[in-house]
Amino acid sequence: MHYSENMKKLLGYTREPIDNVYYDARLAYSLHLAVGADGDATFTALNHNSGVLFAKATENADGSLNPKTIKEPVIFKPADGGADGAFAVAALRFGGDGEDDPECAGKAFLFKTTDFLEYTDAHEITIDEYNRIKSQNTTPTAALEQAARGIEGAHPQNIIEIPDEVYDRLIKKLGERVNCGIEIITSGEGQPRDKLGDLDPATAHDHIALSSPSDLSDIKALAHYNDGTAAIKKIDWDLTSIDFSKKGEQLLRGKVHQEHFDFPIARDRADPDVCLWNGKYYFIATNDADQNHTLYIREADSLQGLVTAPETLLLDSTSFEGIGGLLWAPEFHEINGRLYIFHAATPGEFFWEESHIMSLREGGNPMNREDWSAPKRVCRKDGSDICEAGKEITLDMTCFEWQGDYYVIWSQRQFLPKDLGAWLYIAKLNPEESWKLASDPVVLSKPDYGWANNHTFVDEGPFALIRGDRLFITFSSAAVDTSYVVGLLQIEKGRDLLDRKNWKKTGYPLLTSRSMPGEFGTGHNAYVIDPDGEIWNTYHARPGTDAPRSSGIRRVHFDIDGEPVLDLTEDRDLLPEFKDVEIKVIVK
Repeated sequence: MHYSENMKKLLGYTREPIDNVYYDARLAYSLHLAVGADGDATFTALNHNSGVLFAKATENADGSLNPKTIKEPVIFKPADGGADGAFAVAALRFGGDGEDDPECAGKAFLFKTTDFLEYTDAHEITIDEYNRIKSQNTTPTAALEQAARGIEGAHPQNIIEIPDEVYDRLIKKLGERVNCGIEIITSGEGQPRDKLGDLDPATAHDHIALSSPSDLSDIKALAHYNDGTAAIKKIDWDLTSIDFSKKGEQLLRGKVHQEHFDFPIARDRADPDVCLWNGKYYFIATNDADQNHTLYIREADSLQGLVTAPETLLLDSTSFEGIGGLLWAPEFHEINGRLYIFHAATPGEFFWEESHIMSLREGGNPMNREDWSAPKRVCRKDGSDICEAGKEITLDMTCFEWQGDYYVIWSQRQFLPKDLGAWLYIAKLNPEESWKLASDPVVLSKPDYGWANNHTFVDEGPFALIRGDRLFITFSSAAVDTSYVVGLLQIEKGRDLLDRKNWKKTGYPLLTSRSMPGEFGTGHNAYVIDPDGEIWNTYHARPGTDAPRSSGIRRVHFDIDGEPVLDLTEDRDLLPEFKDVEIKVIVK
């Protein structure tokens, strides 16, 4: 196949499985993408060298899932352009670990796409059709080997040319984001209002009139990123560089503000959650240090203060009848102005684990355990159990308000008569009786992709993030080992949350063990918004493949589509060369 010299190119490949710790077959046997441009011989892997197109599991009559993988994916442009998209992927489907599967024998599948980010559901094609597509879209072996050089474990399949706009979108969505400049702006209520000066990374040359230090609070930094996005940041001004008693033009210096959090901020603490309540920050998490028999709470005046704040015992497995252990995934939530904690607990055995709720008395102190009610099991709207204890469990219940109604989402797993894996359910909540649902539960998500059923079939740890007219739900999938990942669901305002078809599910995870160097099994995250409007992601990961689950925190960024970015590290969020800023001011 002949390629234009300056055309953008896309490499499709799978990966060689490493092992079940670092890169399992259910991850390796998926479509991976790498890009090249302007005569590049070696291509750049996208999405942390992780898959972007995974086979969906098939479903049995009883709801159980049969995991699938894909091999030998061929990316191509249909001769007619295709009615449903400009590009397509043909692939062979195999069992969950890449084995031959009688259900897939003699079958191949076709996915259509416009951007290689979202795909139509697979539809079946014949092996003969697949072989025809493959023969018409081959790439010389030497070119494939050169393109994949340096990409760990790559099994290159073929290369195609893509338009500039597809290339740019892939880079911006799946490439590494890096701060590329700083612009000084004035802001009102946290939103850009008036850009000052030119786009020189460190200096704005227009004059700003000042009369006192309080005037500086309206001057912010707008950090630009290589994907075309931006984020507002505060500036720590050096007030010794200016004399407010001296009128006239002066040069004011400062540093762009950046919070720093080492990972982990709390060892042996999983499923972390932070809330801002009455001007104080509170931290709570699953306590892995004592096999989940206690819940401790921290209080501080700032997010940074939570890292070193002392812990106070809030709940243990001997405090109340029916609460005997496995105190899991506590979360703070406000309902009609009152503070609650949702958590899971069991009288003793794992198979009786169920979602519970505690309420803080009006005017109570969150740090005082006596101000919290006894845990109460969450039930259906008629008062009956959500599921049959001993056969099914519920856990990781989260709560949010959306368009005037309260909703809860939780993870529920049937073990008997057959283990179906953990699924996400959603229902409305009765805010007047916060332990009761206000609608019947409906299934929201099943662990149908390979990244979600890796080592075990699990969707859990949901949490809501509302931004404008969109509701995002991040959730965790797979086993709570190094396989643990974060997935994304979203829905727009005006759509019925209780209709599963209205939700959009991203086909690849947002956060994995490949996203952050030295952090394995990232997952079970939650969000807190500080007074400046900055959104922070709290999550757990392992600081080593065999290390305990431990808590971390990182700023949430948003990509070109307004979707959350959870893997922007501090060093890429603000480069050292852009931290120092200066502006010319006129002291009145």
